[in-house]
Amino acid sequence: MSTTSRRTLLGAAATAPVWGALPYRSARAQAANTIRIGVMNDQSGLYRDLSGPGSTQAVRLAVQESGIAQRGVTVEVIQADHQNRPDVGSTVVRQWIDRDNVDVIVDVPTSSVALAVNTIVRERNKVFLNSGAATSDLTGAQCSPNTIHWTYDTWMLANSTGGAMVAAGGQTWFFITADYAFGHALERDTSAFVRQAGGRILGNVRTPFPGTTDFSSFLLQAQASRAQVIGLANAGGDTINSIKQAAEFGITRRGVRLAGLLVFATDVHALGLQTAQGLVLTETFYWDLNDKTRAFTQRLGAMPNDTRPSMVQAGCYSSVLHYLKAVGEMGVAAAKANGAEAVARMKAMPTSDDAFGEGTIRADGRKLHPAYLFQVKTPEESRGAWDYYKLLQTVPADQAFRPMAAGNCALVRS
Repeated sequence: MSTTSRRTLLGAAATAPVWGALPYRSARAQAANTIRIGVMNDQSGLYRDLSGPGSTQAVRLAVQESGIAQRGVTVEVIQADHQNRPDVGSTVVRQWIDRDNVDVIVDVPTSSVALAVNTIVRERNKVFLNSGAATSDLTGAQCSPNTIHWTYDTWMLANSTGGAMVAAGGQTWFFITADYAFGHALERDTSAFVRQAGGRILGNVRTPFPGTTDFSSFLLQAQASRAQVIGLANAGGDTINSIKQAAEFGITRRGVRLAGLLVFATDVHALGLQTAQGLVLTETFYWDLNDKTRAFTQRLGAMPNDTRPSMVQAGCYSSVLHYLKAVGEMGVAAAKANGAEAVARMKAMPTSDDAFGEGTIRADGRKLHPAYLFQVKTPEESRGAWDYYKLLQTVPADQAFRPMAAGNCALVRS
C-alpha cells in the first residue's frame, strides 16, 4: 500500500529545484528548515466526506494563511488513508516519522486508530493534532504531552445532545453502538448523563465496524425494548444508514426518538431534510454560524463532492494554524526537536481563528471553545443549499467539555 497518496509543497520552497540537484549542505539546510505535516484519515470509506481530502485542503489553507513562508520556512503536507484500521494507521505513522521525518500528525478519525497514533507520537516525541477522533480518553487516562484534542469529544456530545434529549422527556434509552473505541466511549459517556438525570438504560447492541450497512435487526431490537430514545453511538455512513432505515420502518412515527449522538452537516446532506428534519445534534463548528465561519468557508473554496466544511475539517485548519504560530515563536529547529515542547508552547498561547473564534488549550490537551446544540430544519424552513441548522443553545467553552479534574489525566494530577 502506498502510504502517501499525494504530496504538495507549500511556502518558500514551492519553486525550488529538487533536492537531488542541491549541494549536500544546502539540501541539509533546507530539510532542517522544513516542517512536515501528515494528514491521516479515511480517504475512501464511511468518513470520507466529513474528513478525507477536505481535511487536507483545510490544512493547506492554514499553511497559506499562517504567513510562515514569509519567515523562510517550508511546510510540506502529505496525506494517507488509514482505512479505519489501527494496524494500517500505526504502520503509516511509524513510516512517516522514522523514514519520512514527519513532524506533525493531523486529523485521524476513528478513535481506535487515534489511540494507537497517540502512543506512537508520544514515544517518538512528535506532535498529534487530533480533530477527527472523538474518544474523551485522549484527555483522560490516555492523555499525552504530545497530543491536543481539538474539535469535539464523546463527553461533550453526551453532555449536550444526550442532556437535551433527557431534558425533553427521553427517560429510557437503548443504544445502537459501533463496536470500537469511539462507540464504546460515546455510549459510556451518554449513559452516565442519562443515569445522572434519573433516566434508565434498557439495553444496547454492538454493530460490526466496519462491515455492516444493514441495521434492520439492530433497530428492531431497539424497538422491542420499548425505549423512548434510541441512542445512535456511531458516525458517518453508519449514522446515515441507521436513520434512513429507522424512517423506512416507521420507528419515529410510533413516537420513538432518535438521538444522533454524532451527526455532521454532511450526514444531514446525505439524508436530505425530509428524513433528517427535527434531529437534535451538537457541533462545535457550522459553516453558516456567523460572518467569520462564512468567510472561512469562502476562503476554503470548492470542497470535494461540493460539500461544506465539517467541524472535523475546520478543526484541522484551526489546529495547524495555531501550531504554525507556535513554530514561528519558538523556531523550526526547536519545534522539530521536541514535540512535547511545541505542544506546551501551543497551550501557553490563546487561540484565535475564523472557524472557532477565541479559545484556549488546557493542560490535559483539551482545546476549549463553545458547543452548539442545533435542530435540523424542515424543508420549508431551509433557505437553500446547505442551510440545514437552527441554533437551539450555545454551551459556553468552560462548560462544554469535561472538567479537567474529572478526566484522570496524569498531566494534571496533583
